[in-house]
Amino acid sequence: MSLETREDLDPVETTEWLDSLESVLDREGEDRARYLMTRLVDRVRRDGMQVPFSVTTPHRNSIPVHREAPLPGDIFMERRIRSLVRYNAIAQVIRNNRANPGLGGHIASFMSAATLYDVGFNHFFRAPNGDFEGDLVYIQGHVAPGVYARSYLLGRLTEDQMDKFRQEVDGDGLSSYPHPWLMPDFWQFPTVSMGLGPIQAIYQAHVMKYLDARELKDMHDRKIWCFMGDGECDEPESLGAIHLASREKLDNLIFVINCNLQRLDGPVRGNGRIMDELEGVFRGAGWNVLKVVWGRLWDPLFEKDKKGILQKRMDEAVDGEYQNYKANGGAYTREHFFGKYPETEEMVKDLSDEDIWKLNRGGHDPFKVYAAYHEATQNANGRPTVILAHTVKGYGMGSGDGEAANEAHQVKTMEYEALKTFRDRFGIPLNDEQLKEVPYYKPEDDSPELKYMHLQRERLGGYVPSRRSDFEALDIPPLDDKIFASQTGGSKGREVSTTMAFVRVLNGLVKHKQLGSRVVPIVPDEARTFGMEGMFRQLGIYTSEGQKYEPVDKGQIMFYREDQKGQILEEGITEAGAMSAWIAAATSYSNNNLTLLPFYVYYSMFGFQRIGDLAWSAGDMQARGFLIGGTAGRTTLNGEGLQHQDGHSHILASTIPNCRCYDPTYAHEVAVIVQDGLKRMFTDKENCFYYLTVMNENYEHPELETVPAEDIIKGMYLLRETSGDKGRVQLMGSGTILREVEAAAEMLADEWGVGADIWSVTSFNELRREALEIDRQAFINPDAAPGKPHVTACLEDRKGPAIAATDYMKLFADQVRAWVPTNYHVLGTDGFGRSDTREKLRAFFEVDRRFVTVAALKALADCGELDRKVVGEALKKYGIDPAKPNPLEV
Repeated sequence: MSLETREDLDPVETTEWLDSLESVLDREGEDRARYLMTRLVDRVRRDGMQVPFSVTTPHRNSIPVHREAPLPGDIFMERRIRSLVRYNAIAQVIRNNRANPGLGGHIASFMSAATLYDVGFNHFFRAPNGDFEGDLVYIQGHVAPGVYARSYLLGRLTEDQMDKFRQEVDGDGLSSYPHPWLMPDFWQFPTVSMGLGPIQAIYQAHVMKYLDARELKDMHDRKIWCFMGDGECDEPESLGAIHLASREKLDNLIFVINCNLQRLDGPVRGNGRIMDELEGVFRGAGWNVLKVVWGRLWDPLFEKDKKGILQKRMDEAVDGEYQNYKANGGAYTREHFFGKYPETEEMVKDLSDEDIWKLNRGGHDPFKVYAAYHEATQNANGRPTVILAHTVKGYGMGSGDGEAANEAHQVKTMEYEALKTFRDRFGIPLNDEQLKEVPYYKPEDDSPELKYMHLQRERLGGYVPSRRSDFEALDIPPLDDKIFASQTGGSKGREVSTTMAFVRVLNGLVKHKQLGSRVVPIVPDEARTFGMEGMFRQLGIYTSEGQKYEPVDKGQIMFYREDQKGQILEEGITEAGAMSAWIAAATSYSNNNLTLLPFYVYYSMFGFQRIGDLAWSAGDMQARGFLIGGTAGRTTLNGEGLQHQDGHSHILASTIPNCRCYDPTYAHEVAVIVQDGLKRMFTDKENCFYYLTVMNENYEHPELETVPAEDIIKGMYLLRETSGDKGRVQLMGSGTILREVEAAAEMLADEWGVGADIWSVTSFNELRREALEIDRQAFINPDAAPGKPHVTACLEDRKGPAIAATDYMKLFADQVRAWVPTNYHVLGTDGFGRSDTREKLRAFFEVDRRFVTVAALKALADCGELDRKVVGEALKKYGIDPAKPNPLEV
């Protein structure tokens, strides 16, 4: 039985308790009352009594009227400005769809959120100014027209640009959503891939605290504002890291959730209340929760609600009903909401149906919104804050044109009569004839409205959004520096993995006098897997509170050390979280005016496959840094099986235009690629980031007389040659399978008299990228001498067919087929992974030395250079069963 339905057995005693509480509140304040209630709870718990518990509060504003911070500025002026922004946002979408049907765009989302953004732009969002780098604002992607409309009024965008919304190909157009790649001086964060904004905002706040704690950058009181929709919260990434925000005391973080109760197709929680659900989730995670449910017009009704009947009615209505109340008007609301109880019906007897329909929701009331923002910025108490703002989707569009309607998200235009109603409601100074053309409306530059807008932004340091696209170049050590030279001279008889080679380069960078403090090593929860545990003691693992305990392994050399000034970001078992931390560090050059060198090391299988959308977002944001896919390849991670073995990460990575991908086999290749990447990204300022796969398989690394750095970067170089008098083949390999290719070359020479040129292909992806660009130039410049792709130049003067073998799907090596100037045969690891030894896995996937040898013999036979019976002899010699099942189908 709930407290509401339980009979009060002693009303007099109840009154005495309530009177006592009210006396304490009146005389000694909320802190004293809270202390006494806490003591009471502690007392009853001693006897094992279960205390009534709820993570939700009544469906009303968290901040009572008497505690609201007053809204500064000219409220009438701000309403006029807000109305102009609303109108120009609508005009932009309508005009562009009239001229170019099908371009699309969204109106309803911004209409519901206009006040939430307006109050922020007028009073809270601070721009960079001096040594203060400004607040960071993650703007919900669907409201882009509203942001463009405000920028248009401020003179930051022209009318021509406004009319090029979603038309970017010819230049000077405006991107459909926030895209830093397309508007590098304007948008800071790509947020329309829903769910990615919230998790990135959390880790942005986390990395900013990290930089402040390490004294690399004073963050002052910078805030991260993240705007999102209530439907967006269903994405796992939206709420998946909110515990981190409270644990790490991210009081620099503010979420603003626009609770317009609708997602793209219908209600978010038609049978419940999304605000209650979100309140419980965030309160349970330790956040400050501020609900902005009702606007000022409700305050007089709350004053009348002496028995709490109005509150009871609000608490029992579900979101599907609240949607109906706004969609169906005042008379409907009078009957179905207020009419349920005589007391609530009596409250509104003197209100007209129009008055009832105008009872506003909190997210549309600048007074209520300002009070919540003020509370969030001034009284965070060491915790992140979420503001749940109750709004109406399509607010102001009219009930027949999308307001509170299920189809609101898809509305791209408004009928003329609806536009006239909108104009009249918001006071847009256009007559009927003018309105038919849906012109933009911008007052004169010296108008009170524009003067006010510029003054407010001047007080806040400048214009937002705005992105820093340049940075001071870093001086990267040359390849012959000891950091890299230690890995270019071979392993001198020792067997090591490419993972170890990379970690040694990373250690050298960390110790570099100028660059060391900028290096940000990031791992999920696998540092020991990658041999990085030595950095625990050396660098420390960052945590906001330091280490409050003695680690169980303190007696060991490489004990687990947490530190407030720790340099490693170990984010736990969360690839999405670790990737978001990497993105924050990789874009620090722009967002913090501090260039960092981030290295995120993880199981390659759990990279692009799991966080591919975040990686794409990183490309959009022009992230700079290294992603290191450890234990890479389908057969290298023996024993782990189907979900751990990576045969496709390079193919997935190749879909991101500015991701440079490499699959090195030897330490000298790792060193060359890392040095080149650092120089390209941080000295030459190339807009790219790097993906390297490294392996946990130990073997000896060769010492080369001359390290062919340029060819390694291009993607392919001649490693060595073997001799033979019965034909010749070109053997190509990458990763650990290159060593199988090398072994096959020896078998071909020793057992079949076939010679081979052995090519280390460090990047099939880069070979293809270069070849495609050369082909494009030849196509659009037919009179110019055509260039020659590197893969073609390497092989064109060589004899024999080419055979490529990798630890990835056949498509990986096959992507360069068009530019290989000879017969080309590809081996790869198509299919699901298996648990077994490396030897058996490579035999199963048909990429071991035996299969490479047979493939080479068959290629020679196909060319007529060997008798075909040799192929059968080889199959029999190596025990390869022709009836062996296809690994792709097993």
